[in-house]
Amino acid sequence: MDEKGEAGEPRRDADDARGRNRAAGGGMVNLLQFVLLAVILALALRTFAFSLFTIPSESMMPGLLPGDTIAAKKWPYGYSSNSLPFDLPLIPGRWFAHQPQRGDVVIFKHPVDGSDYVKRVIGLPGDEVELRNGYVVLNGQLLSQSATDDAIIPVSPDAPCGWGGREEARPAGGADCRYRRNREYLPSGVSYEVLDFGPTPQDNWGPRTVPEGSLFLLGDNRDNSMDSRFPALPGGGVGFVRQDLLIGQPGAVLWSTDGSARWADPGSWFSSLRSNRTAQAL
Repeated sequence: MDEKGEAGEPRRDADDARGRNRAAGGGMVNLLQFVLLAVILALALRTFAFSLFTIPSESMMPGLLPGDTIAAKKWPYGYSSNSLPFDLPLIPGRWFAHQPQRGDVVIFKHPVDGSDYVKRVIGLPGDEVELRNGYVVLNGQLLSQSATDDAIIPVSPDAPCGWGGREEARPAGGADCRYRRNREYLPSGVSYEVLDFGPTPQDNWGPRTVPEGSLFLLGDNRDNSMDSRFPALPGGGVGFVRQDLLIGQPGAVLWSTDGSARWADPGSWFSSLRSNRTAQAL
């Protein structure tokens, strides 16, 4: 009995060790499978559903402010290599392509430097577009504008009071910038708010016809936007924008920061948040 017991113990120990090794190996395989599945799911969502973009400039004020982080819907205009992370050239052409409507706000790749831009669609292929003394003339029809209340935007490092605005101190500290705001109306009845600071050289442009497969885009901050009125140059205007450069459409502002956060001061990460713009639908 003793001899059998002594001989059996090492075998049981070896079997137990092999079992533990198999369990550990299986656990590692399961973990790797979970990580791989999570990566695939994240890439699928990033490619086909939503992607995050941060507004870098003032060109789409008052609707979008610098520092807004938005969730962009990827499906409205179809998919291309521009939809993929790192613009991987894996999708030939555009799949499920849809043309934007006039008045849509679109995110797209700059035709020259490939950076992300956001502007509003004004002209579709075949449209004749002109700007006359700051007013848009679309296919011979002047787009009407009506004055609305001034846009009041808090002054911050990301949104200083630009030219054309009037800075006003707040009694409790800080300052706001007051801009003259109008509402512009498309022939379809779609309307949106624009800022106009007075006469500028870009208030007169065209008339020109939008080429096939392209779009004429303007910023809502008309006097502070490098858009289709300017030739496509790195970091500058975009000219007529090909529709295959479209990425998506803004869906909501997830959060917004005013540019005052400092990496060395975690408290400033929270104080820089614009709470009134968190989870704001567009």
